Amino acid sequence: MAVARLAGAILTALLVSFGGSPSAAAAPVLEATFTDGIANGWVRVERWRDPNPAFRQEAFPPDGRGDQTGQRALFFASARPHSSRFLLYYAPGWDSNTRPTPVLLVHGATQNADQAWANPADSSGACGRTSCPTTGLMQALGDAGYRVFAINFPHPNGDGYFWSQQIAAAIDIVKARTGADTVDVIAWSKGGFNTRMYVSSLAPAWGVSYRHDVRRLILMGTPNNGFDWSFRHGTFGSLSVYPECGGIIDGPAVHDWMLCFGWWWYHPEWTYGSDYFPGPAQMLKRWDSVYSPATFEADWWTTYYGGWGFYSHSPGIDAYLGRSLVDDLRAAGIPPTVRVHLLCGNQNDIPLLHNEHTGPSDGVIFVASCADRAGISNIGGVTTLAVNHLELGWEQSSVAQILDWLAAP
Repeated sequence: MAVARLAGAILTALLVSFGGSPSAAAAPVLEATFTDGIANGWVRVERWRDPNPAFRQEAFPPDGRGDQTGQRALFFASARPHSSRFLLYYAPGWDSNTRPTPVLLVHGATQNADQAWANPADSSGACGRTSCPTTGLMQALGDAGYRVFAINFPHPNGDGYFWSQQIAAAIDIVKARTGADTVDVIAWSKGGFNTRMYVSSLAPAWGVSYRHDVRRLILMGTPNNGFDWSFRHGTFGSLSVYPECGGIIDGPAVHDWMLCFGWWWYHPEWTYGSDYFPGPAQMLKRWDSVYSPATFEADWWTTYYGGWGFYSHSPGIDAYLGRSLVDDLRAAGIPPTVRVHLLCGNQNDIPLLHNEHTGPSDGVIFVASCADRAGISNIGGVTTLAVNHLELGWEQSSVAQILDWLAAP
């Protein structure tokens, strides 16, 4: 492992300065570089810090379910990194492959650069099947001659404003490293939503607006018109989150009260209003006027609309919609200079998950939300494949479609 803090000053001088307000003017700072013994095929990892004081330490669940683990904890120098930091991964051939436009990969909530792009069988995540491959989209793109990079976020459910600004910074770094004017971005789920925030200039007052540096944007399984999956299925979602019910999922619960093994437990900190899960709440939107909630599941009415059920209490989805950015994002619109492609799945067969079954979905996101084109003027294609939400990043038909889109004029 080689650590090179002084190199940050050299590369920072090459980076395009941030726009926006004066507080956003500082370029990201390179804190550390790693080149030895990197797992899953990557050849270089850098830790960067955005000096903007608006970034804060986000809250992590106390039982460790949201912590960085393995090499990622080493690279971040913390299991619970400050949200000003992010990792940039380099694939083999990043400095020698000949495709002119480099590619930045952006993972989704609870994912990471390893499991999402390089090794779907990585123990930190699931691939959507019981048997997972050990190589992914990173290797496929590298073999096709692309210069490939990937961002890794510090918080698995972090604030979308933070993620969108770090995506902007990562694009700047990739441009400086490769000499390219623009970057192609492939983004998954929450990562797609937050990439759209940057490209649509849905930025915080302290942040940067879009800098016309994305040529092509491929959104995979992205809730372009939001999602309400957790609220549609009674107590199932919260049972998988509440520790007293045996829950271990690193995601928000719907209920602030739950009956677990004969005892009532009050945990508002596990809900969509929690500081543990700011990002998911920003993607919420009601779909009950399109697809009815599952009326045969426990406490289904009170879960969605609020109130006391037999086994739970829920504030209801409306209590959290004030945090949603879905309609703002669609209204902001993506500039027509960005060619956008939407890649969706329609198989709700993710193992060990209570899949979304009240309408056509990939197990998490409705196909109609993923394929929603509002705010997208330059559409390069909308494709729905027979895969689930977690297969989108590595399954053969998905990889083939991505390669076709990248190679298109």
